[in-house]
Amino acid sequence: MKKIGLVGGTGPESTLMYYKELNTRIDEATSGKHMPDIAIESVDFRRAWDYVTQKQYDLLVDYLAEKINCLKASGAEVISLTAATMHIVYDELIKKTDTSLISIPQAVSKEAAARGYKKVGLLGTIFTMEQDHMKKDFSKADIEVCIPDKEDRELIAKRIFEELEIGIVKESTLKEFQDIIRKMQDKDKIEAVVLGCTELPLILNDSNCPVACLDSVEIHIKELIDQAMN
Repeated sequence: MKKIGLVGGTGPESTLMYYKELNTRIDEATSGKHMPDIAIESVDFRRAWDYVTQKQYDLLVDYLAEKINCLKASGAEVISLTAATMHIVYDELIKKTDTSLISIPQAVSKEAAARGYKKVGLLGTIFTMEQDHMKKDFSKADIEVCIPDKEDRELIAKRIFEELEIGIVKESTLKEFQDIIRKMQDKDKIEAVVLGCTELPLILNDSNCPVACLDSVEIHIKELIDQAMN
């Protein structure tokens, strides 16, 4: 089995999900014989976030590349970022580190295509919703990506940053998200919604979402396990 390397901390809550689920699922897949070797390089979330908000992408590339190189030095062979927003510099990181990273957008778009979706909604940080790093792979698969209205985008981003990133889950926030998704379902005729921030599965899932969920953490973890075990 290949060693897994995670660039975590963006944010801590999703990193915990990755660590727990990778161990639990590989233990089950091997009938209790193995758990994975995992290395985690946890970044300073505030520092990385500042680089994104200030569009200091060169500094963000340097910072994340340092973490990836540490993972490679530890013997990790299956390496990934654990935040969709950090994929804003995905292509630059591959070039700088000469490393094949397991991409969240690629994994999720592949799953959407396998399910036959043609139009999906995208929720995430303001950067993920408004920029192209989460949308390009969907476009290649001929899947249309819709985003919420500006006011709704700002509300989602606020709730992610001020609540979910630090593990706060509120019923009132769930209702706000459900209302936004219903609005997109009516207006844009979306068939499913992409949980494009790895903290969103803390609050949204198939049992409480008005449409089917494409859970980026769930889908990405399955891809990581497949790569590690094969």
